Amino acid sequence: MAEADGIPCLLMRGGTSKGAYFLADDLPRDEAERDDLLMRIMGTPDHRQIDGLGGAHPLTSKVAVVSRSATGDTDVDYLFLQVGVDEAFVTDKQNCGNILAGIGPFALERGLVEAQGDRTSVRIRMLNTGSVATAAFATPGGRVHYDGDLAIDGVPGTAAAITLDFEGTAGSSTGALFPTGRVADEVDGVRVTCVDNGMPSVLVRADDVGATGVESPEELEADAELNARLASIRRAAARLMGMGDVSETTVPKVVLVSQPSRGGTISTRSFLPVRVHTSIGVLGALTVAAGGLVEGSVGHDVADLPSGGSPFVLEHPTGHFDVDVAVATSGDGWTVTRSAALRTARKIFDGVVFARPRR
Repeated sequence: MAEADGIPCLLMRGGTSKGAYFLADDLPRDEAERDDLLMRIMGTPDHRQIDGLGGAHPLTSKVAVVSRSATGDTDVDYLFLQVGVDEAFVTDKQNCGNILAGIGPFALERGLVEAQGDRTSVRIRMLNTGSVATAAFATPGGRVHYDGDLAIDGVPGTAAAITLDFEGTAGSSTGALFPTGRVADEVDGVRVTCVDNGMPSVLVRADDVGATGVESPEELEADAELNARLASIRRAAARLMGMGDVSETTVPKVVLVSQPSRGGTISTRSFLPVRVHTSIGVLGALTVAAGGLVEGSVGHDVADLPSGGSPFVLEHPTGHFDVDVAVATSGDGWTVTRSAALRTARKIFDGVVFARPRR
């Protein structure tokens, strides 16, 4: 299809994010051409993204590229792309578990998979890291059922539950759950935990950097001194994690952790890395939980850990997020034996999108 005729696109909310979903065959194969097209579709670079689909925030400037799987043990391949807002970039250096929530429904909508009765399971290979997730969702009458009674904090109303079960997330980007080989390190005079259960993250006690851990995203973003210090910690921690120079990348994330104040397990403030998440991402939540369960970690220090079988409840700026995570010791350290979460997704529109012309 010629660009002037529009590009088939499904705009969907996935979890607490929103993104444009495309079939890989509808986008250029050349990565540079593809990225240029996606920036023009999303309205990047512009802090308002006024001339595109983007919503002027990293959480609403996301893209999913989906195709039938190239392997026999998964159904579809999913590539997540984070598109800059006021900066002209597209990066595949991280996964997104919220956008993942919409991949199974999108695959059925586009005919990549068939419904399996009243409930359908889709095995998804996440190309960013090679890990796998299985999404299960309601399909009465062979169609995706988006309406339901599950409420997730950070999203108005309710929708149908989508179960996400993850495989191989531990160390998927860095090679180990604790990529430095330790559950805690000292970086720039601050004790941190570097952990990767699908989203490379640096856990920092809020009070160690002069914060309370219950500030609003706006308050944290306005604190220039705090942001400069966290940026320095992030760069130094990334080198310990074997990630090299991350000045121009979106990972690892920094997560401020503190004692829970609303009956949860732990309180979080997640940096993206500059903007502050209004909640917390799926893979970020699974990562904080995995780190917090291990004795000696920064998260473990402040967590009110749940009893066996109970969810790990992460408090965040707009509510809480419950995940099911279990860890165990292995021959060479720690491994994750269970990572699962409930999310919702909603189809917003399905049609063709017209990219801003090249300047």
